[in-house]
Amino acid sequence: MKCMTCGTRMTARRENYKYDACGLSGVTLVGVEVRRCRQCGEHEVVIPRIEGLHREIALALIRKAAKLVPDEIRFLRKHLGWSGADFAAHLGVTPEAVSRWERGRAAMGISAERLLRLAVAHLEPASDYSLDVLKSVAARSASPLRLGLSVGPKGWRAAA
Repeated sequence: MKCMTCGTRMTARRENYKYDACGLSGVTLVGVEVRRCRQCGEHEVVIPRIEGLHREIALALIRKAAKLVPDEIRFLRKHLGWSGADFAAHLGVTPEAVSRWERGRAAMGISAERLLRLAVAHLEPASDYSLDVLKSVAARSASPLRLGLSVGPKGWRAAA
């Protein structure tokens, strides 16, 4: 592999690498391949299966006992693939509240934090859950759901 900056051959070795590119300061990749140019000092890191890496970081964050810090909130939102406005709509708050949480100007409430942790635990990052459904919840009066369930070869199936 040649250096993209100066064209000199790069050397590769396994080492620990501080992974700041994810937006979190405390993440270290252990024993990853790092290629370095002896001529100009340029380096590049080989990160295999980056989606799996980000999923593992997200799971570690939602398992921590302490409250989330602003950079962790932002990482989890981005991991879910939500814009600030989408995140606000999913949690039922204003985009300004999300901005304050992510900048450390206000603390995220415990209910919102629990909901965020549950979303990370149970949703795929590019969820197709319609925000229109969430927005209509507040506009409708409460009524019980009528639901018919039938069992088939693939398990139970619900029909509202």
